[in-house]
Amino acid sequence: MSGLTIFSDKAPQQPLWQSRDAQEIQRQLAQIGVRFERWQADRELGDNPQPEAVIAAYQHEIDRLVAEKGYQSWDVISMRPDHEQRQTLREKFLSEHTHGEDEVRFFVEGAGLFCLHLDGKIFQILCEKNDLISVPANTRHWFDMGSAPHFTAIRVFDNPEGWVAHFTGDKIADAYPRLD
Repeated sequence: MSGLTIFSDKAPQQPLWQSRDAQEIQRQLAQIGVRFERWQADRELGDNPQPEAVIAAYQHEIDRLVAEKGYQSWDVISMRPDHEQRQTLREKFLSEHTHGEDEVRFFVEGAGLFCLHLDGKIFQILCEKNDLISVPANTRHWFDMGSAPHFTAIRVFDNPEGWVAHFTGDKIADAYPRLD
């Protein structure tokens, strides 16, 4: 189940607010300019869906988002516990960074933890199946896929070449809870 936990960026041991209610999560995140939605496929995808099937099942939602925001490209990424680079990839995005464009992810299956550092707070968003999150460009954040990652996600980009992480050098991510 999706979840949002808000912490002070000075007190990682004590949450300020928590909810697993999608509407409450959406309301809280909208206040900081973060888009959070729930999407539904137009067909059943089964376990370990192929990228073409994923795009086809959500094309109606992708088209709506592209028409609204002008995004130019999208793809599908899958990560499994047996992926040989899982630890390297996990560690790369566990450090606080920004992107020059929105980071848009839709979770087709599985889960991931986005952690945003805004306005003196840390917003930890547990995204699971059917969750779309759009982290605005230049937002300090990190992402945890867990030690045994299992997810399939659609990535949507402003720039056809994708996105580049700009690391802040801040070690704040080390103080906050991880996915596992």
